[in-house]
Amino acid sequence: MKIANIGGRAHLIADGLCLDLAKASAGRFSPDPQAVYDRWNELSDWAAGRDLRDGRTYRAEELLAPVPHPRQIFAVGLNYQAHADESDVEPPTEPMVFTKYASSLTGPTGQVALTGASVDWEVELVVVMGRTARRVPAERAWDHVAGVTVGQDLSDRERQFTDSPPQFGLAKSAPGFSPIGPYVVGVGDVPDPDDLALECSVNGEVVQRDRTSSMLFGVGELIARLSRVLPLLPGDLLFTGTPAGVGLGRTPRRFLRPGDRLVSRIEGLGEMTHVMTDADPSASATTVLAEAIPTRGGRS
Repeated sequence: MKIANIGGRAHLIADGLCLDLAKASAGRFSPDPQAVYDRWNELSDWAAGRDLRDGRTYRAEELLAPVPHPRQIFAVGLNYQAHADESDVEPPTEPMVFTKYASSLTGPTGQVALTGASVDWEVELVVVMGRTARRVPAERAWDHVAGVTVGQDLSDRERQFTDSPPQFGLAKSAPGFSPIGPYVVGVGDVPDPDDLALECSVNGEVVQRDRTSSMLFGVGELIARLSRVLPLLPGDLLFTGTPAGVGLGRTPRRFLRPGDRLVSRIEGLGEMTHVMTDADPSASATTVLAEAIPTRGGRS
């Protein structure tokens, strides 16, 4: 099952067609795209084997963030060995968790306003919770997941390293800095959710390529460790970390510029396309020059 947000309404997606969920279910399910995750198991049972041939075609530009208003957004830093290596730091022995803010969410296409000259790309697998998880063992964690989607953890490195220790949440939460989509793919429709190819390209050049099986802490382990501390709620998002190839880890460093076309894709989940625009004039400037970004530690 695939769920999309079209025009602010939940839609089922199949074979290139979309079907309005509330209309197809005669009002059984809410049109609110966020509400579907509170009843994910019920929705999955209802949708199983349902004929979607009455659906309509849709354009990629119609798709909005499939999880528009999560209560919590978690993200994990340095969760791939090669990314830790390029960052010149020892990989963490515990997941390095920070939070992102819902106002940074956007859909799978469109423009993203840069906040300065040091905005970096980070393609990531994003997990969408479908059941409350509290003290869940790793081997049962996927039972609490609705599905997965493609994500980007765009990062303003200048703001991230404006002081020591680094500032993660705000540096990664400007408007548009958390694109997700194009839809949420149910776990049952992903052949092996623990081993998916992910890739990011800038202007057609592949800059990141790896598999989610390379994670230091897999999805099950991340959910297990987080759920020991607090409950993960239906519709919550978990950005699981980015592989090597970010701009900060390159020599010379490379960051996104106005006009750059950023494409993020994950095997079986689809792809997102965003075009960078000039810095938002309403964004407050940071005081640290890009050249002053530290060369060691604190990266994600």
